[in-house]
Amino acid sequence: MTSIVLVEVGEHYYGFGGKSPINEQNQNLLQALRQELAKRGIKTPILWGNRNWAPFLTDVARDFVAETGGNSFLAIDTSAYSSYSSCRQYREDFAQTIETLANEGIPVTFDKIRQYYNHPGFAEAELGCVRRAIEAFAQEVGELDPRRHRLLYVTHSIPQSMQDASERWTAGYRNQHEQLIDWIDGELGSEQPLKSELVYCSRSGAPHVPWLEPDVNDRLEELKAEGIEGVIVVPLGFVSDHMEVKYDLDTEAAQSAAALGMTFLRADSVGTDPAFVAGLVDAALERAAQLRGEAVESPSVTGEPALGPGSGACSISCCLGRQEKSAFPSWPAGADS
Repeated sequence: MTSIVLVEVGEHYYGFGGKSPINEQNQNLLQALRQELAKRGIKTPILWGNRNWAPFLTDVARDFVAETGGNSFLAIDTSAYSSYSSCRQYREDFAQTIETLANEGIPVTFDKIRQYYNHPGFAEAELGCVRRAIEAFAQEVGELDPRRHRLLYVTHSIPQSMQDASERWTAGYRNQHEQLIDWIDGELGSEQPLKSELVYCSRSGAPHVPWLEPDVNDRLEELKAEGIEGVIVVPLGFVSDHMEVKYDLDTEAAQSAAALGMTFLRADSVGTDPAFVAGLVDAALERAAQLRGEAVESPSVTGEPALGPGSGACSISCCLGRQEKSAFPSWPAGADS
């Protein structure tokens, strides 16, 4: 089953030059972060390391130590929400890199910024994406009509077991999205008269394993049957237009909508939006200050405490996967027993 899924997913890339667009998008984000730091007069190197493709995290860390002697790293990841695949797996990667390099006689340490789904920078950037999409959609259809139109926020589906694990020490993957949706809709007020809801894409794995639903394509069929004639689709769970957006939304979901005779408009992802980039730098400075033992503000737009290092939200067992693996750093959340 796994090999079949990999072949099917691999086919998606042929329509996009045979490669994922994410590396170029990460390079763009890297450059934007460097520009933001320079604007603030902050001189610090920014590196780029991947899990599944070159440049690999361990190689980047090894080379940096060899070139500069520096051995402490603060990670900015590209996932805003809490779950095994969107947070803990990064921490496991850090632990693996630490172990690998320690065996080579190279001591390194890692830390990371908090999950930033409710950070003002990310939230304001998402708000701008939704606002622009609503304006464009209204121009296309003439007038927003709650009886005929719907706003769909989309994120990557995860197994139900992963969702359950995310709720042990945090508000949970699904609830974090819903909190941000409520905030965005509240900020828009009368600009956004449509009913909004959270749907999912990119489900994979064995069919008998429960994943979060509804799938965006299935929901489009249901909405058509309910009399909905057009949708705005917001890639809330993705920070850039990588394959889950380019194929699952721009291709597959758009084709589903066309086959149903529905108007379809996809909002931008935050990409290198200045508010998002500035927010990531703010989050990095926040964590650096915490590591120095300073009391700093951790702003949040949702009313939920700012999530992550220093907040008491992450523990040794936070968002565990099917197998318990070492994760670094481990932030005690009132001592996990």
